[in-house]
Amino acid sequence: MMEIFATSGLINGIVSSAFGILIIGKNWRERANQIYFLMTISLAVWSFSYWQWLLSSEYDMAFFWIRLLSFGSLFIPVLFFHWVTLLLDKRSINSIILYISYISIIIVSFFINTEFFIESVRQISFFTFWPIAGFAYDFYFSFIYLGLISYTIYILIRSYNSEKISDKKGQILYILIGSLLGFGGGLTNFPLWFGIPFPPYGNFLVTAFPFFLGYSTFKYKLFNAKTIATEILVFFISIILLVEVVLSKSILETILRGGLFIVISIFGYLLIKSVIKEISQREHIQELATDLQKANDRLMELDKQKSEFVSFATHQLRSPLTAMKGYASLILDGDLGKLSHEIRNAIMRIYDSSNTLTNIVDDYLNISQIELGTMKYYFENVDLKELVADVINELKPNIEKSKIKFSFEVDIDKKYMVNADKDKFKQIIANLVDNSIKYTPFGSTMVSLYKKDGKIIFSAKDTGIGIAEEVMPRLFSKFSRANNADKQDIHGTGLGLFVAKEIVLAHKGRIWAESAGEGKGSTFFVELEEVI
Repeated sequence: MMEIFATSGLINGIVSSAFGILIIGKNWRERANQIYFLMTISLAVWSFSYWQWLLSSEYDMAFFWIRLLSFGSLFIPVLFFHWVTLLLDKRSINSIILYISYISIIIVSFFINTEFFIESVRQISFFTFWPIAGFAYDFYFSFIYLGLISYTIYILIRSYNSEKISDKKGQILYILIGSLLGFGGGLTNFPLWFGIPFPPYGNFLVTAFPFFLGYSTFKYKLFNAKTIATEILVFFISIILLVEVVLSKSILETILRGGLFIVISIFGYLLIKSVIKEISQREHIQELATDLQKANDRLMELDKQKSEFVSFATHQLRSPLTAMKGYASLILDGDLGKLSHEIRNAIMRIYDSSNTLTNIVDDYLNISQIELGTMKYYFENVDLKELVADVINELKPNIEKSKIKFSFEVDIDKKYMVNADKDKFKQIIANLVDNSIKYTPFGSTMVSLYKKDGKIIFSAKDTGIGIAEEVMPRLFSKFSRANNADKQDIHGTGLGLFVAKEIVLAHKGRIWAESAGEGKGSTFFVELEEVI
């Protein structure tokens, strides 16, 4: 039976040493890791001394290991308290208690080699050598072990209940579990010290203390959980094999088990290294993705600022342009007196230029409103036949000036009712008809309106410059123009079709174009639901 308890000490010593080295090796500069390392070293001293004490066959050797064990155990509660206050950022408010605790264990340590700490060693139960506590040990057990550990667990419970961040809450929970199991298991060693015949059955639970505390540090602070899972698996396999080596009863067993331990340790190391590399690559990719997302967010913010600026600028330009057009129109109509031929031509150029600039400003204003999501629509039932007729009437001077045959095909006895924003949809029709005229140097343009499958379809068909096949997919994008468009109209912005598409989509309709290629004309279609 005694060998089983001795083995528990060996396992506890190996686990605590391994986790201490693992934590300090990952980030030795951090204060919390340094305290954790010292705590696990103290636990390892206690555990290995426990192992050797229970295997001792001589009184003096047993007494030596008991005193070394006692020295290691003195520092565990204080270092644990110190570590928790650092981890929870409660070091400053508990500094007085911490100083008193350190001073207390230093004073008590002077009594370890005296009868005031350990009165004697005698046989109790099935243990050949078991220590009997002195009054200094009573002080340590009452105030340091029970008092300080209880207070530390109280701090952990309060922090767990008040913590809002889920990761930090999870970390505290792991520490609590490890503390209750570890110190609860260690507590079962004390009854025999005070003459109570209860063996230390919970000593194996001490292993949970460095395990859960170390795992909480890894999982929630330093490294990826996948890496930790691999390390823990390799770690425990290695511990089992190492214990088997230590407990070997012959040289052959030691060689075979030792060889297996070395092989598994090497393969385990390579496995951990490969997992760390994989995690590192994923984290690098994640960092790049985060950087790209930040850059994209910044670009979107800049784009929004650009749209706001364009919206402001175009609003400011609209008023003087409207005034220029108005006065130019008054002069051309003769309201301000008769004009000579030269002056009339000059004023006509001013009027045409201001009209072109007004159209450009309108396009940019529409774009900025679409991008900012501030475009407003006022839907009503509209007869599309009347709307198209109004557009054609307004564009009559342009049609007459062109050298093409123009026609409008529609059933005059029918109504073509749609639910639309009249002004914005009029803008789309005007854009498509005007484009059909501008980009048809000779030939014909035919505008038509018809019904099909509960839809009303407007089309503007021409025999003009046509659209190349490679241009078609991006025709309705911003700043997109056909390669041959500049030859016919150098003032185009490449925004009109994009605006038309966005407005039609807002009407839950469809807009598209068809063309057999450059020089073969084109047809633009707009489709909306019919209102019955």
